[in-house]
Amino acid sequence: MKKEKQKLSRTQLKKLKMKRKVIIWGVIVSFVLIMSFMAPFFLPQDPLETNALMMRKPPSFEHPLGTDNLGRDVFSRLLAGARTSIFATIMLVIFSFIVGTTIGVVCGYYGGFLDDIVMRFTDILLSVPQLVLAIAVAGMLGGSLVNTLIAIGITSWTSYARLARSHAMRIRQLPFINACRLTGTSDATIIMSHVVPNLVGPMLVNATLEIGSTMLNIAGLSFLGLGVAPPTPEWGAMVSESRNYLQLAPWAVFSPAIAILVTVMLFNYFGESVCDLTNTKEA
Repeated sequence: MKKEKQKLSRTQLKKLKMKRKVIIWGVIVSFVLIMSFMAPFFLPQDPLETNALMMRKPPSFEHPLGTDNLGRDVFSRLLAGARTSIFATIMLVIFSFIVGTTIGVVCGYYGGFLDDIVMRFTDILLSVPQLVLAIAVAGMLGGSLVNTLIAIGITSWTSYARLARSHAMRIRQLPFINACRLTGTSDATIIMSHVVPNLVGPMLVNATLEIGSTMLNIAGLSFLGLGVAPPTPEWGAMVSESRNYLQLAPWAVFSPAIAILVTVMLFNYFGESVCDLTNTKEA
């Protein structure tokens, strides 16, 4: 009896630690999101203003992160680019989450011919590296933020569809779902009232884990010149614009690169903590 109580207390302690970890990383991520949204309203200088006399100046009191090859303030461009880089990522993840979950739930619940066709198409998309396909699509559509989101969104929904389908297939075989059918409940009501609520948790965990990779894909396309059109501030584009002057102005390259690295790590840590908490509850 004492061992069972001790075991139970250890399990509760582990869950408590996981919850604290999620809260801490959640607060940090929320702070980053708020700061990136509010940053354009508090820019120290115009991020688009060029100055031939200030080209490639090292960090100083006036320019904390120096200037780039066109004399633009790197710190101001970094803050302005935060909204583009971070919120474009969040928007794309939300869109992929909704589309992929909807497709996966419908295919998993109904099955049959529709499920076979959609899943074979999904397999085709999954067989091609996501970034390679995104580069091809972005190259055809042209460089812009909207086209970048379209290019990445074409394949980003597939992981959500696969996961939602597997959960929907499992849930539809549960006894209470059969009981709902016997009482004459419509499929739409069953899906919205029982299937979706029981799979939204794992889907949200997957979405938090996808934020980091999605941000890297957006930055990668911008680095290749297939993302936002210059002179719009965006972290991947900032690295691309300054890479030819790495020896003369390394701060112009390292500042956005470090911003990408730190932001991706924060979202990955948050996603992993949410995943660990979910696994602890299931255990």
